Amino acid sequence: MDRCSFEKEGIMEKERLVLCGRLFLTFAKIGALTFGGGYAMIPLIRREVALKQKWIEEKDILDILAVSESTPGPFAVNTATFVGQRMAGFWGALCATLGVVMPSFCIIFLLSAVLRRFQEVPMVQYAFWGVRVAVLSLVFSALISMYKQCPKNLFSYILAGVAFLAVTLLGTNAVVVLLACALTGLAAALMKGRGEEE
Repeated sequence: MDRCSFEKEGIMEKERLVLCGRLFLTFAKIGALTFGGGYAMIPLIRREVALKQKWIEEKDILDILAVSESTPGPFAVNTATFVGQRMAGFWGALCATLGVVMPSFCIIFLLSAVLRRFQEVPMVQYAFWGVRVAVLSLVFSALISMYKQCPKNLFSYILAGVAFLAVTLLGTNAVVVLLACALTGLAAALMKGRGEEE
């Protein structure tokens, strides 16, 4: 292998290392600044990953969210792993996953030692009340942004309505609803494809 090939490999490895560092820092920022779990992270993931870093197209966010939601494990970790792997392979997935998990782990580790002593203090209770309100607004914002990206037709509205009623009124397990919706969407796509062929 000639010198140019070695230099090119060295440059590529350096670029990958820099990208892995950026993945770690970006997802650490998302993990540190988002309260309320996965759905509350969606607006920040959209801003940091799609709009700012441009690692993925904004239209691809729904697909990534669907894959992350329908696979086992925490939603935010799955999203970080998916984006990291897509950008820089195994090491990208590892760095993005560590980035999104590390802030939560450190904060919980520190809080667990002192929270029991201070959880009855009114100021701490008011702070948690404020965080809950903020989380609700973030989840609502995510709902609006996802609605804008979703296909808008009668079938989609009916499927969304049935899924909502199944979870809220009937208490159906969310995993069962997700799988049923995925299978229904797949069946609808196959029927539509056959109709177009005929």
